[in-house]
Amino acid sequence: MRFLTSLTTFGAALAVATPAFAAGDVFFSLANTDFVVLLAFLLFIAVLFYFNVPTLIAGMLDKRAEGIQSELDEARALRDEAQALLASYERKQREVQDQADRIVASAREDAKLAAEQARADLEVSLQRRMTAAEEQIANAQAAAIKDVRDQSVAIAIAAAREVIAKQLSASDANALIDDAIGQVEKKLH
Repeated sequence: MRFLTSLTTFGAALAVATPAFAAGDVFFSLANTDFVVLLAFLLFIAVLFYFNVPTLIAGMLDKRAEGIQSELDEARALRDEAQALLASYERKQREVQDQADRIVASAREDAKLAAEQARADLEVSLQRRMTAAEEQIANAQAAAIKDVRDQSVAIAIAAAREVIAKQLSASDANALIDDAIGQVEKKLH
């Protein structure tokens, strides 16, 4: 019913607006090509509506719209997934960069501590060497002093021997020897 009403309204509007009708010729005649074309067009429209072509076309357009909508939804989902993946990779990159910065900072701190330890070890080593050198110098000095004393004592004994030998007579020397032997016997007993 709706179809016939719209078809009649369309035909009337078309008939009223035709140039032949405005010129005064008879429009509703099969000799008029405009009327024949209008009838063929109306018949074509009626056949389309009879076979539910507009419904089929609308259904196909709806299916196509649904397919396009599902593709858009899928594209949105893929875009959201890609953005989430990108955010994840950016977060991982920041974490790796932070970790690399911490490793570099730790390496610098370790290098600084190692340099300080090396300085401390060098100072200890130098102090040990200085102490060893001072001990060697002190030992050498003590040995030199001992050598000098030993030589002084040897020279003094030799000089005393010569002086005593020149100044003492044989009887005084024998008396001194006897006196020394007596003192040794007293000290031993």
